[in-house]
Amino acid sequence: MGLKKRSKVSAEFSMSSLTDIIFLLLIFFMLTSTLVRIQPFELPKSDSKTVASTSIVVSMEQGGRYTVNNQEISPREIERALRRAVRTSDNSENATVTIVAETGTPFDNVVEIMEIANRLKVNAIIATEPRS
Repeated sequence: MGLKKRSKVSAEFSMSSLTDIIFLLLIFFMLTSTLVRIQPFELPKSDSKTVASTSIVVSMEQGGRYTVNNQEISPREIERALRRAVRTSDNSENATVTIVAETGTPFDNVVEIMEIANRLKVNAIIATEPRS
């Protein structure tokens, strides 16, 4: 009587394809994440834990220096530069202006940026540092 040998099914799993997928996901998330470069000055302190996406960054220093997306501009041209930044933004209908104001910057300047953002119908948030 001829007995047939059963072919055993291997229960092994190839990990090489899994590491490739994880590596590709890592690269995807690194490239698509938004990195915000904030100037090396002291920001106001806050207990807020809210994290929002950022598309436009307006930096203000105590000495009156303004930058929009790391490009220095004069205070007179701030509205024009913000309007241009909103238009060229990837997500212009949900654009968010992040106001990075150095501690000691007059609050009137911050309010002015918020009013410009309101006229442009975009959200405005103020960047802060967590309390220690």
